[in-house]
Amino acid sequence: MFKSSEKSFGSGEDSLDRLLPPTGAPRRKSTTSLSKTEPPLLRTGTRTIYTAGRPPWYDEHGAQSKEAFVIGLCGGSASGKTTVANKIIEALDVPWVVLLSMDSFYKVLSPEEQALAASNDYNFDHPGAFDFQLLVATLRKLKQGKSVKIPVYDFTTHGRQKDWKNVYGASVIIFEGIMSFADKELLQLLDMKIFVDTDSDIRLVRRLRRDITERGRDIEGVIKQYNKFVKPAFEQYIEPTMRLADIVVPRGGGNMVAIDLIVQHVHSQLEERELSVRALLASAQQTQPLPQTLSVLESTPQVKGLHTIIRNKETSRDEFIFYSKRLMRLLIEHALTFLPSQPCVVQTPQGQEYEGRSYNGKGITGVSVLRAGETMEPALRAVCKDVRIGKILIQTNLDSGEPELHYLRLPKDISEDHVILMDSTVSTGAAAMMAVRVLLDHEVQEDKIVLVSLLMAELGVQSVAYAFPKVKIITTAVDKSLDDLLHVIPGIGDFGDRYFGTDGSDTWSDEDPEEPSY
Repeated sequence: MFKSSEKSFGSGEDSLDRLLPPTGAPRRKSTTSLSKTEPPLLRTGTRTIYTAGRPPWYDEHGAQSKEAFVIGLCGGSASGKTTVANKIIEALDVPWVVLLSMDSFYKVLSPEEQALAASNDYNFDHPGAFDFQLLVATLRKLKQGKSVKIPVYDFTTHGRQKDWKNVYGASVIIFEGIMSFADKELLQLLDMKIFVDTDSDIRLVRRLRRDITERGRDIEGVIKQYNKFVKPAFEQYIEPTMRLADIVVPRGGGNMVAIDLIVQHVHSQLEERELSVRALLASAQQTQPLPQTLSVLESTPQVKGLHTIIRNKETSRDEFIFYSKRLMRLLIEHALTFLPSQPCVVQTPQGQEYEGRSYNGKGITGVSVLRAGETMEPALRAVCKDVRIGKILIQTNLDSGEPELHYLRLPKDISEDHVILMDSTVSTGAAAMMAVRVLLDHEVQEDKIVLVSLLMAELGVQSVAYAFPKVKIITTAVDKSLDDLLHVIPGIGDFGDRYFGTDGSDTWSDEDPEEPSY
């Protein structure tokens, strides 16, 4: 019935086996921080996956409950701000840290200003050279946990590149620039203000080296610009803001004592902001009737028979896969009936008019919660031509029991689409809520999200519906309860293990009930 107006996102070859280690490989324990010997990233092909995830940044109501911690780094040109930022990132040893440079927010120059810049007569060290309106709006949005687009400035052509950089998911934001403390609105967004104080002669030598080797300038032009603009701007606009700093770091990146103090403070702030969403959901007493946004596939003899087969612990893997796929196809077909449609009149081959219906929307995107949600993608592709596909990896932290975001890849302009969010099972709803929150942070409208799951517990249904009352929830069955380990009862077992033939020792987890689930 429905045909997406966009081409497929990614390729069918971008499959789960590129994410998973060989069967029997040792399981990596997910934690909130990593040892010095382990890199925070795992790169496979075109994928970048955090081996330590982003914990919940919202409360049990699905609302934004904690903002990213923003560190502002100010200092003269070539004072070592980026070096200090990288040292802090390295010493923090936590994932989901964003380094945001003020250099990205230079204003677009007019032709006259371009000519001045080419002759080193344009003042890039004046507050008026920066687009503070865009900068403040971007930093505020990123601090709130939203997805943002960052301009990419080309210092050779003195202009912005066509493609902007997408940034999302910061627990800590390090913002550095020569005018970081020059705007009142900007200052209000900074949780910690650091001034990097470096001798002027050292800064000049660094600037000469950088501008000549990295930005294609000649030595005469660099010195002319330094004496005419850089040095006066430092004395007039930058140095006076040192009094606003919480910490002054002499000697830049070489001052490890100051950096260690900064890192200790940031760690203490992050600990104060930790949330326990899953525990709150699991302890909630759900006494309300099932929500009207829930639709359960009619339990026909066929559907009941399919459930009988896949719930049976004696069912072989081949049969489990075969009958699960049949049930997925029925579920996806049912879910598509909840997308908006409009009357449509067509001409039949007999020359007669037929009054039918057609999809009333711009596009359809499917987003699977890895790994088990990926098993539902073929069913969606089979009934929705050219559907775009995105992926989200959410993994349990084995210490805290909380869901953590490790990886996401979403199509461009997903905010304009209706989104089919796919996961195999939902128990407490914590992982499903995180996935919905990610979509909302990418400006997908709540009433355009359809959560599709083969099996859900009543608690999971209530949790998602309470937090996101406009999200449609579609499933083939709702089981009554959870056991003490938060497994759905009577349940279906660990869907991912049964489908992929693994024994629970693989690295990646999802919302399958026996893993344990969310």
